[in-house]
Amino acid sequence: MKNTSSLSQSHKILFLNTLAFTVCFACWTLNGVLVTFLVDNGIFHWSVVQVGWLLGIPILTGSIMRLPIGILTDKFGGKYVFSLLLLLSSIPLFLLPYADSFFMFALLSFFFGMVGTSFAVGIGYTSIWYPKEWQGRALGIFGMGNAGAAITTFLAPSLLNHFSINDPQNGWKILPVIYAVSLVVIGIAFLIFTENKKAQSNTKTISQMLVPLKSTRVWRFGAYYFLVFGCFVAYSQWLLPNFMNVYQTSLVMGGLFATMFSLPSGVIRAFGGYLSDKFGARKVMYWVLGSSVILSALLAVPKMEITTAGPGVLATKKGTITAVTNDNIKIGETDFAVAQKKENNTENAIFPTSTSWQQVVVAENQSVKKKELLAKGITVIKFDANMWVFLVLVILIGISWGIGKAAVYKHIPEYFPNEVGVVGGMVGMIGGLGGFFGPIIFGYLLTATGIWSSSWIFILLFSIGCLVWMHYAITKSASKKQPVPVKTIEKQQLVPVNQLN
Repeated sequence: MKNTSSLSQSHKILFLNTLAFTVCFACWTLNGVLVTFLVDNGIFHWSVVQVGWLLGIPILTGSIMRLPIGILTDKFGGKYVFSLLLLLSSIPLFLLPYADSFFMFALLSFFFGMVGTSFAVGIGYTSIWYPKEWQGRALGIFGMGNAGAAITTFLAPSLLNHFSINDPQNGWKILPVIYAVSLVVIGIAFLIFTENKKAQSNTKTISQMLVPLKSTRVWRFGAYYFLVFGCFVAYSQWLLPNFMNVYQTSLVMGGLFATMFSLPSGVIRAFGGYLSDKFGARKVMYWVLGSSVILSALLAVPKMEITTAGPGVLATKKGTITAVTNDNIKIGETDFAVAQKKENNTENAIFPTSTSWQQVVVAENQSVKKKELLAKGITVIKFDANMWVFLVLVILIGISWGIGKAAVYKHIPEYFPNEVGVVGGMVGMIGGLGGFFGPIIFGYLLTATGIWSSSWIFILLFSIGCLVWMHYAITKSASKKQPVPVKTIEKQQLVPVNQLN
């Protein structure tokens, strides 16, 4: 009975944690919709550079502050840290309607970007309520709060348009107040209905709590999370211009396709936690990184048209050319057929298509030798990178990363059971920085190469790097534990922190 009661309390904490994280994630992504609306409607006249900063500032704040917030969670418990975070983050949202300059908007964006640290609080607070065999599922369910981004993407534009019908200049100011009120309501509910619980390390000093960050494993987990979370956040922003530029979709359709990438990735996270509990996080990460390599390799092939040399026409004897037409060359009485160009009307083909023809390079009365070129061959290979195939691959890699997010955080309470907040905060910070720097990296690659799929080449190389690093670490740990075979090690659940590098 005691265990049932304890599990019921844990489920209640998990529900409130997930609800709070969903609201926080919705607020964290509000700036993207709001700033775009304000600029498109001429309410503020910000430059492209200023818009870029306003979009990135909340993501940057929510990323770099995850480590200190994770430390506070381990030190004081999730109830008070989460409640305080929700209530304090509502203040800049309440003040946002009074912002009348770029500086004020940027400053308030910096402060309400703190809601992005809610992930570090929730991970530490959730994991401490569940036994080892439940942690993957619990953290996966909590991580479904990522769907808050999709909620903002769907609802915020419609609400902004509705509020602006009667007051086009100031109607937008209602939306940040609604988001602020939701933070206050959830923050008060958290104070009333949750119970505080601390990690066993809460008596340690700050320097002692930071000791796990010296472990190579923490940075390895951070690299995984940079890929499965950071690049996920980056592509949530990057896919819209990608679809519009490469496939000439409308803004609405491009936004819908981007949502089809982000929404399943958030929802599938709970299933990733279940798989991590059932099969082990290590095995799941092998599948995630392997599928990321394969899918990004397919996505890296750009939409292109290549013109190259094709089969030409050679003289089979020497002589003088007696007649030349577009489709025939005559040497004496011998005819040589010349292939004509045919229009390739194939659209949105799944596989590459090719067209070949020949172009005459000799003239009448010209003397030619045997095997001399009479007509050069031209071949055009066209690859449409079919939009629907591209969309399916994008959704699949998003789902794979969603499963990987849960698997990464399944590792942390296993290896660092008393430092979940600190380590989770560090890993989350690295992942969040991926969301900030990802679009910047993609932009530089696009500028340097002129190819939109260059970002997927980066993902391919980064996925290979993570996969090789993980396999090297596992192989190295297995060799230290000889004579146990590597395959046996890989089948086992994660071992205590002091047994691996």
